[in-house]
Amino acid sequence: MPAHSLDPTKWVDKYSDYLFNYTIVRVNDREIANDLISETFLAGLKSKKNFKGEASERTWLISILKRKIIDYYRRINSKKGKAEVHINYSDEYSDGEWLEEQVADASDRNAEDEMENTELGMAILECLDQLNEKQAAIFKMKTIDGADTEVICNEFNITPSNLWVIIHRARVAMAACLEKNWF
Repeated sequence: MPAHSLDPTKWVDKYSDYLFNYTIVRVNDREIANDLISETFLAGLKSKKNFKGEASERTWLISILKRKIIDYYRRINSKKGKAEVHINYSDEYSDGEWLEEQVADASDRNAEDEMENTELGMAILECLDQLNEKQAAIFKMKTIDGADTEVICNEFNITPSNLWVIIHRARVAMAACLEKNWF
């Protein structure tokens, strides 16, 4: 095969496992990962005339996939703000809100909901205390304080990839802790 050509007929056989493993770590959902890979193959087909052969097929497909993953997170984050759970927290170090989960209608809350929200906030703080110090600090900065990726990476001297691995692990640990201690 010449250096500047692609063979889309072999992409699924040659690259789907690699692309899936790459994607599942970043989105942690099999169905979404499969959708993103399908979108990547489709985008590759549509833009194959732009392939210059400066990278391998796999590298080129990964670069398309990376943009698809970024677009996916932009889409889901752009939906936030329409209806969100505001979890107020206060400890000896800081005050703030944690915006994470969408709900049907924030105006339809009663005293029981307020009490449950306060209990959840306390459970979140307890679970944050169970994370290692660096992981908790990074999680708070990104998820609670909404700090920019670049700021966090500079402060902790880590790469954006490392940041997202730390955030992912913190979310998994937080979910497990909350499931065990709150639900």
